[in-house]
Amino acid sequence: MKILLFLNILVTFLTALTSVAEDASKKEKNGADSWPSHYHKGRKTFDGIGKYYMGREISFVMGHQAIRWLERSNREDEEAPSKAIAALNLKEADVIADIGAGSGYYTFRLAPLVPKGKVVAVDIQPEMIAFLETKEKKLGLTNVEAHLGTVDNTRLKPGSIDAALMVDAYHEFSHPREMMESIYKALRPGGRVILLEYRAEDPTVPIKPLHKMSVAQSRKEMEVVGLKWKSTDSTLLPWQHFMIFEKPAKK
Repeated sequence: MKILLFLNILVTFLTALTSVAEDASKKEKNGADSWPSHYHKGRKTFDGIGKYYMGREISFVMGHQAIRWLERSNREDEEAPSKAIAALNLKEADVIADIGAGSGYYTFRLAPLVPKGKVVAVDIQPEMIAFLETKEKKLGLTNVEAHLGTVDNTRLKPGSIDAALMVDAYHEFSHPREMMESIYKALRPGGRVILLEYRAEDPTVPIKPLHKMSVAQSRKEMEVVGLKWKSTDSTLLPWQHFMIFEKPAKK
């Protein structure tokens, strides 16, 4: 039964990725002529959209159809999210944005840690927002805000958050420069960006190449918008880098 359940989940996941990939590819192809100069069109690989940023092909995005994959029961064993959450060192009154929140796997685990603050769960898919709102009511939480963004703007108010968390999401952003500029503006001075990405340097991590990022590439893409690298821990989690960047405090 477990094997059949896993296969059903896997089929749903792969079908969702294929559908979303095709839609993303069509949209990006149609809009290629109007891309800003920091993007360029290149060879499209199976897992990518043919759009390149700072030498990296952007991967396709995971759709709302893959919620069961995001909520899989063995995620703790594979990614140790409890360790990542503990390492965030959040304060009770912090406002943290979960960017690319998806099903809210991290969102609803963060909420109890900021009882005097809140978690802003940002996603670009209305279906995910509806799922988040329904789950928030079911859990009886009052400090979670489901927030609909766009592919190039979080739509967060300037200076409104203390931290932004991105878990295996940034590499899928079709407009990474604009999204990071948006996040930078939303951060208060001294605010942090916590970036979790599968380790591209480690061939034993069982994730396809375009869904991984190296520390060097991550630093390059974060620093270009003004963020300062603070630390990287590549041993805390089984498969992911745990990277922290900071918006400089005002002098």
